[in-house]
Amino acid sequence: MSNIRNNVFEYLAIFMLGFLARWIYVQGWLPENWFAVLVIGLSLGKTTWFIFENSQQLIKATAQNLPYHRFLTIMVVNMSQIALSYAVDFYCLYRANTGSFSGIDPALTHYELMFEFGYFSILNFSFFGYGDITPASIPAKITVLTEIVLAFLTVIFILSDFISLKESLQKRK
Repeated sequence: MSNIRNNVFEYLAIFMLGFLARWIYVQGWLPENWFAVLVIGLSLGKTTWFIFENSQQLIKATAQNLPYHRFLTIMVVNMSQIALSYAVDFYCLYRANTGSFSGIDPALTHYELMFEFGYFSILNFSFFGYGDITPASIPAKITVLTEIVLAFLTVIFILSDFISLKESLQKRK
């Protein structure tokens, strides 16, 4: 039950960080360039957190000899948090500068924009990237690259090699 509460808290924290960042920009406390630096900083901080959390989940799953399907369930939750987190970052960058991304219809509502950036984030994370939405500014490109690196680390090193990682960590004990 505590895992469910922790996950709900983490989803709420992702939204709250996004709303706080957007509110700071709307209040005019930061100019566009510094706001982009803030979003990149939040993105890098969350990326560090996700790498740490995924590693901890791997170590815990190994210690508990967790079946692969249970570990995959945990990782799906983590990956959905990562995709949501980046969708919020992309949304914030776009709301501060509509030139941050190309391929976005400027007439979209807030909810439609969140859907578009959720879609974009999931495509980035899954390495499909159709190209209908592309980063057009340096801050947007940095944030997209950060998501792709995190996706690579998560998918390649943790998910695809769980069994051998599990065996090597168990041998150490």
